[in-house]
Amino acid sequence: MIKVGIVGGTGYTGVELLRLLAVHPDVQLTAITSRKEDGLPVADMFPSLRGSVDIAFSSPDKADLTQCDVVFFATPHGVAMAQAPALLAAGVKVIDLAADFRIKDKAVFEKWYKIEHTCPELLDEAAYGLAELNREAIQGARLVANPGCYPTTMQLGYYPLLKAGLIDAGGLIADCKSGVSGAGRKAEIGTLFSESSDNFKAYGVAGHRHTPETSAQLQKFTEDKVSLVFTPHLVPMIRGMHSTLYGRLTRDVTNEELQALFEEQYKDSPFVDVMPFGSHPETRSTRGSNMLRLALHRPDNGNTVIVLVVQDNLVKGASGQAVQCMNLMFGFEETTGLKQIALLP
Repeated sequence: MIKVGIVGGTGYTGVELLRLLAVHPDVQLTAITSRKEDGLPVADMFPSLRGSVDIAFSSPDKADLTQCDVVFFATPHGVAMAQAPALLAAGVKVIDLAADFRIKDKAVFEKWYKIEHTCPELLDEAAYGLAELNREAIQGARLVANPGCYPTTMQLGYYPLLKAGLIDAGGLIADCKSGVSGAGRKAEIGTLFSESSDNFKAYGVAGHRHTPETSAQLQKFTEDKVSLVFTPHLVPMIRGMHSTLYGRLTRDVTNEELQALFEEQYKDSPFVDVMPFGSHPETRSTRGSNMLRLALHRPDNGNTVIVLVVQDNLVKGASGQAVQCMNLMFGFEETTGLKQIALLP
């Protein structure tokens, strides 16, 4: 049994962590911080957790996080980097769901996130928390940078093709959509019901923070220069993410060989479902679960391969992935506490 703390337990990724960890057989929820909600029972804010989570929020100055074995940061960018050094020095492992440790280049991070990185000495140490591609590093890590939601879909979709040298790394196009919960649990005009419901729009077209993160990770898979065009969209649903990935084939290959490539790559990945060739995965097939589903297409058997990828942006795209990393860090079965089947309808 390990003691777990959560910094920032009032947002969507925070409550999702609570939902998952509350039923994890090897976890004891020890501290959940919120400066504003100090003393408020968690179940009073989130009635869905009544009977499952019986502790209260505590202000950061009252919570002794050094007594935990691992601390999750479900916080805005910049918070984890301020507190991680002291926790690591006390022997506490850290999993950051924000972007503080995802980008290894300090200058690139500061350019995109508009804040100073206060502990660049930890950037090289942080393990990138995409378990399907980085299990060994995560298992030995004391600091994990949980991937972004969009980058998870793009990396798992492109990886087998780039690794095999089957697509032009300089012509990657990712057309991606996310539910409104991806914007976080805050009051903003753009995410009000009357603004986001019955509406569909692109955003970040000129440049999105997940582009440098994804490009840097994809570059590890190929010796060719990666060029990625990534366009995110906001769709009028609460949860869910759908990424349509395009790649130009560089040599002749059969559809059967493409399918076998993906099935072989992810045969030991319990949370990646390679569907039959030509399938159309739906976001609701992953809702509430840590499963990512993907399917391959090849229009007119031409030289373009399309990968359709779906996931729940709050689970595999955030909190579920973080718990998956925690399992690896502490030697638990990777699927422990994460076997929830998607909700339907």
